[in-house]
Order: sequence, then C-alpha cells, then structure tokens
Amino acid sequence: MYKLGLLAFILFALIRCSPLPQNRRIVDALDFKGNNAVASDEIEKRLATRESPKFLWLFDGVLYDYELFDRYVLERDLQRIERYYRARGFYQARARAGRVFINGVRKVRVEILIDEGPATTVSRVDIHGTERLPKELAEEAKKALSPLVSGKRFEESVFEDTATNLASLLASKGYAHAKVKRAAQVDLPKSTVAVGFWIKPGVLAHYGKIKILGLSNIPEAPIRRALDLKEGDPYSRAELNEAERALLDLGIFSAVRIEADPEARADPRVVPLNVVVQVSKLRNVHLGFGVQADSLKTGAHLIGGWEDSNFLGGLRHLSITLRPGVILYPTRLPGLQAPTDVLPQGRLRVDFSQPGLIEARTNLIVGGDVSIYPVLLSTKLTPSAPLLGYRDTRARGGVERTLWRAYGALTHSVQRVTPFTYRGMLDADLDPVLIGYPELFTSLDLRDNAIHPRKGGFFANNLQLAGLTFGNARDIKVRPEARGYLPISRKVTLAGRAEFGFIFNNNYGQTTEANAQGERDNVTLTPLGVSRKQWVRDVQLSYLRGFFGGGPASNRGYAEGEIGPRGVVPFYNPGQSTQQISSACDNSPGGCEVPLGGLSLWEASLELRFPLAGPLGGALFSDLGDVAARRFTLRWRPHFSVGIGLRYETPIGPVRLDVGYRVPGAQGPVLQDEGRSNELFGAPMAVAFGIGEAF
Repeated sequence: MYKLGLLAFILFALIRCSPLPQNRRIVDALDFKGNNAVASDEIEKRLATRESPKFLWLFDGVLYDYELFDRYVLERDLQRIERYYRARGFYQARARAGRVFINGVRKVRVEILIDEGPATTVSRVDIHGTERLPKELAEEAKKALSPLVSGKRFEESVFEDTATNLASLLASKGYAHAKVKRAAQVDLPKSTVAVGFWIKPGVLAHYGKIKILGLSNIPEAPIRRALDLKEGDPYSRAELNEAERALLDLGIFSAVRIEADPEARADPRVVPLNVVVQVSKLRNVHLGFGVQADSLKTGAHLIGGWEDSNFLGGLRHLSITLRPGVILYPTRLPGLQAPTDVLPQGRLRVDFSQPGLIEARTNLIVGGDVSIYPVLLSTKLTPSAPLLGYRDTRARGGVERTLWRAYGALTHSVQRVTPFTYRGMLDADLDPVLIGYPELFTSLDLRDNAIHPRKGGFFANNLQLAGLTFGNARDIKVRPEARGYLPISRKVTLAGRAEFGFIFNNNYGQTTEANAQGERDNVTLTPLGVSRKQWVRDVQLSYLRGFFGGGPASNRGYAEGEIGPRGVVPFYNPGQSTQQISSACDNSPGGCEVPLGGLSLWEASLELRFPLAGPLGGALFSDLGDVAARRFTLRWRPHFSVGIGLRYETPIGPVRLDVGYRVPGAQGPVLQDEGRSNELFGAPMAVAFGIGEAF
C-alpha cells in the first residue's frame, strides 16, 4: 500500500501548481439564478468571466491557471447575456445583477441574477416569390419553413438557418444566383414576431468552363473523373458539395473548394467553376510500437508502414504495413511470472485501390495479409500441452463507393489457416482450413467528428456468406451496429452503442453447446457421438467463424474472449485419448475452460466522456452483453460491468486505458456453459488498452 502512496505523491509533485496571484482575486465559482429556459453551460461559454478550472473537480491551480476576477469584465458580461437571450427569443430578458461574494482567501463567488421575461413566439410566417418557381419546387420551398412553426419560440439562429436552407435549395435546383431576403417584425407588448422571406430566384444556370487550381504535380485526368462534372450540365450546389467530398475521399487533398469563377460573369446563365485544391503529402512512413498485457498473454510489437497516394500515377493508393512482435509465455496479469518461451508473431498487410473503376466514384480495392500468431485460449494449460499457432493468409478484392455520408464495399475474401506448434506435437486430426466468402459492408456516418464525436450517430452492418463459392465453412453471418452521441454540456458527452451478431451455420457448430454443457457420448466420450476428427474440425471452424465477447472494444470488465461458451478443445492435448482428455477436465475443470465461439451475440455500452487536464480526459462506462452457443438466441445473461477510463490525446487519436469491474450479482443466471472468469489482483476486473475510443 505504501508503494501506491509513494507513487501518488511523486505524480502529484510532478504536476505544475500555480501560486495564488498577489493583490488579485480569483473566480472560485460562477453561478446563475433565474435561467430556466437556457442552460448555465450555454451562457457561461459566451462570457469572459470564467470559473477557475479544478483538476479532478477538486484542486484549483493544479495544471490549470487561475481565472482572475475583473468587475469591468463582469459588467460587459451582463450585456453579453442580454444579447444572447435576445438571440434565443427573450427580447425582454435582463441580467439584473452580478453579485460578488468573498469565498476564502483572495477568492470570490460570482452570482448572476437573470430575469428571462416572456418568450417571443412566432405569430405568422410568409414567403414571397414562389410564384416564379415550378410548382414542385415552390412546395419544397414552403416545406423548408417548417422549423418556424406558428406558436414556437423564435430563435435568430433558426431564422438565419431557414434563409440559408432556402438559398441552398434553390441553388441545388439550378438557380445559381438566387437571393433570399428575410425580415422579422417583433411586437414586444404581445411577445410575438412575424417573419417573412422574399425570394428572387434569377435564371436557371448551367456549368461553364471548369478549372482545377493547385494540383502541382498531380495528374489532372483522374481528378476530373472523380469530380464527375461536365460543362453544360445543369447547375446544382448539392452536386458540387458531393464533388468536394469525392475529391477529399481520394485522400490526397487536405482542402477542396468549388466556387464560381469571380472573373467570368458575362452571362448569368453560365457559371464557370474554379476547383481549388490543396495537396497533402503523397508519401508517408509510419513507425511505432505497442505493448499488451492481460490475463491471457503479455507481448510487445513494432509497427512500420509506408503509403503512396499516387502510386504509379493515376491516384492509385498503395499501403504496406508490417507488425512484428513477440509473446512472452506464460507471462500474464496479475502475476507477471517469468517467461519460459518467447513466441514470435507478426503481420504483413498490403492494400491497393484504383479510383474511377466502372464509373467516376467507384474504386477498385485489392488487398491481402499474412500473419503468424499463437492461439492462447486458456490460462491453465498443462506443462505437456502444445503451444498452438496459426499461419493465417488472406486475400480480398472488390469495389467501394461513397455517397454523401454513406459508404459501401462489396468484396470477396479468401482465408487459409494452417495450424502449427511453437512447442510440442501437432494434433494429427488438425488440418488446414480454407474459407471463402463474399462480404458486404455498409455504413452511414452522421457524426460531427469521426475521431472525437460529440453528437450524431453511426450505423453499420457487415454481411458475409461463407461457402457460397467454396471453402470448408458454410454460413450466413450478419453483424449490425448503431452508435449515438449526445453533448449533455459544453465539455461532457454521453455516448452509447448497441451491436448484434447472428450466424446461421450450416456445417459446423453442432458440438459447441453439448461441449460447453459437458454432455458426452457414453462410449466415445465425444460430444453428440461424433468422431474425434469431426469434433476437432467443428471446434476449429467455430473458433475461426464464431463470436467472442470481452476485451477493449467489447465488454471491458472481461478479458478478450471470456464471454461465451467454453469447453474442451481436443487439439490442445494431442496424443491423448478422448477418455484421457475427459478425465483430466473432470479432475481440473479450469483447464478446460477454453472459449469455443458462439452463434449469437448482443452487446450494449454507455459511456460518459469528460476532460480532466490538457490532453488528459476521462470516462465512466458500463458494458453488458452475451454470447450464446445457439443460433438466433438473445438470452438475458448481461455480464454487467462498470468502470473508469483515461484518455490521452495523440496525433493519431486518444490512447485509452480502461479498468472494468464485474458487478457481483448482476451477471444474470448462472449457466453451465460458461467457465470462470479470470481475476486481476484478486478482484473481478480486467484492464484494457487501446488506441481510439472504444466506439
């Protein structure tokens, strides 16, 4: 215990502490009274007077500088509050007073009293000029006024956005020079406002000459193909926005802007375009390293990569990634015993894409990877057990397409897995496996930011049809997922995730449930009376195709693969008869608690994300879910865990450390098909490392 205290003292001593300023008071607290319709966070972020930030909400002056109090700044802040309230529809709002209370040595608490007054509501909405538009477009223009509903509180931002949306609608229908004017007449005694919009659509226009500026050494032909804009086509701002996204998706531009040529305005019916691009670095080299430690294994790896975004010209993209590493066996948490074997592992991955296949924005994608890794499924292998490994070779090819914020990829993959041993004898019944499957991945990304989402949603689905063309496994595998993000204050985000997985198996998985339940044939002692070779084949296919729960991107209260059916894996004990394996497992059940892989999965997570200090952030989370041996089975076995996490920002995303705790008594009914979960430091918990948010 004293070691933890000493470590805490050293860390605290290294933290930068700021002394209290001389002859100045600091803002210790900032409170608002009377603001019922507008949240305090929304008001505070618009003020110059700020509450001094506290490290871990307890210590001020630690890591952060103090916020100094200035009464003249406070007076101007009262005016800012009134202006903001008027923008929100409270035209009679008053910031009545800013009261200052002495709160300790050279500290003050500021209390701002607000009288919101009555809200101004919309009494009527008029639109003029629609008679110049086609009937269908006129109806769309009227529908664009829907945010300004009669009787609803008037907000200036909604008023401005409605006018902008009207102009965008007209520009997307060919009216490149459309003008939209707006006006609002406020009746203060009645607290109402009448709003009006005046449309001047102008003439229908089409694209003129299209220039591409800023290409440097980039060939122009593939850029024009990706733009997919032709001189003489009808003008559409929506189409131009889509063209901008298509160029950004090429991965070679840091910025793209399409605008009307300011020097060519002779004919309003013709809109010449300038496509202004900013080229990013075309070739990159990546170097890094990583470590891993959990209840199953401990290891380290290097990572190196090279990519060329204009490989052989034509904007072809090629990336090569090499990840060599080692696993120290049997070193693992929490004991970290000395290793007896060093098991090499590694992965080489190659990805290639050719833009403009079939049509302008459909890309050809080809790739493959070769990897070697140990298959460590249990913490209780006997000294005589072999150390199994896999040589895994995969190849894939297909097409991908992005449309607005939707993405789709249709590929065909081939996987060949060859078992071997790092130590010991390979089971004679263990054969290589060949799996082939077409795959359709689709997603819709409505997040405000892919790396640090604060609001919006993300929806995805993965569909595989194994054995449709060839291979040892035949199944239909589907895995939909949904994520949502909600900012509950200026700095705090609530994130949620739900995911399901179903495998409709055809020629494997028949022994999994009986194996997990301990049901064996009285004569052969194999599940369901199958031969040992059939059993080995079934276990191997279930492991390669099945679902597993637990780990950094799943349920963080469990180690990777700990959730789901567990039972006997015969090829962990080659040379032994089935009866010997069965007897050993009966005498030491923990040695047989090996993950088998399930056919049905559900998971859900809820996470509260917040900043701590500088690049350091925190998270409180809860995870739950289950993996069942039967197909299409969603049972209430939640495996509920809660935890706390730390995030440290880096250029490639946050480095994440999560500590999950399995809540006692909240795991659902005790089932025979699951083994005991590993403990960490004698507690029902797990530690997970990762790069990027969990979801």
